[in-house]
Amino acid sequence: MKRLLAIGEALIDFIPGETEKPIKSVESFHPSVGGAPANVCGAFRKLGGGAGMITQLGNDPFGDKIVEEFQTYGIDCAYIKRTDQANTSLAFVALKEDGNREFSFYRKPGADMLLEPETIKKDWFIDAYALHFCSVSLGDFPMKRAHERAIAYAKDAGAIISFDINLRPALWESTEALRQAVLEFLPKADIIKISDEELFFVTGKENIEDALEELFTGNVRLVIFTKGADGAEAHTKTDKAVSKAEKVEAIDTTGAGDAFIGSFLYQLYEDGITVNDLDKISMEQMKRYLDFSNTYCGKSVLKQGVIASYPDMNEMRS
Repeated sequence: MKRLLAIGEALIDFIPGETEKPIKSVESFHPSVGGAPANVCGAFRKLGGGAGMITQLGNDPFGDKIVEEFQTYGIDCAYIKRTDQANTSLAFVALKEDGNREFSFYRKPGADMLLEPETIKKDWFIDAYALHFCSVSLGDFPMKRAHERAIAYAKDAGAIISFDINLRPALWESTEALRQAVLEFLPKADIIKISDEELFFVTGKENIEDALEELFTGNVRLVIFTKGADGAEAHTKTDKAVSKAEKVEAIDTTGAGDAFIGSFLYQLYEDGITVNDLDKISMEQMKRYLDFSNTYCGKSVLKQGVIASYPDMNEMRS
């Protein structure tokens, strides 16, 4: 059976016990297993697919917590390495009065950043349906080179390469270094997910239609453009599909974007869509994929937590 693999950070998100305050004013935090690539594995797995995470954790209690939770959800931990060189990464999150999230990362370095490319083995990807990654782990440290090797092996195996831009400027020495890393990896992907908040940073364009020429670079066949409460669009080089989101009273939006792309990739998998099919999907079918992922994302924000908040297929049908 084919399955999803993801590479990058798995960490502990410290979720604030109160909202509308900056991190410095929050009095309590709740530890929650997170990291965008790991969340995508969680969504894919909860819907019924197989998923495995490629990362490195510290030999510490937080690393133990991540492995134990992954095992609870059936995420394959065979590709997770442990190290004494650094601790498991931590991220403190707060939701400020203006609605924007504030992050403070403990990751200088984190264990995930030190994953060596030699660790990545070609036979891991024999049964890979897709490989998913984000920009957080593309800085100038060993994990970036591990990404390059994993992408090459996955592509050789015929897997779909999925790249969620997922910008976290606080983790970078400069915003230009972040932008250049994103532009370096864009051509390696078959699917790109980019949000309305990220579009101008990456392309310098305010409108998705104006930015498509720059985004369709290298191997890119499909661009997913997410617009939060306004829904999402899917663009091929010749056509597009649009889906509006249902309005919901969100309780916790952490990991919502990961829920979207994880559920989208699962639908492609269920329908047997290969990398060569991506730009041949009818726009009617594409809209159904977007509608499902919008609904999935909407349901995920109605509960606290990340993977724990993701619905399974039975909940989607109810």
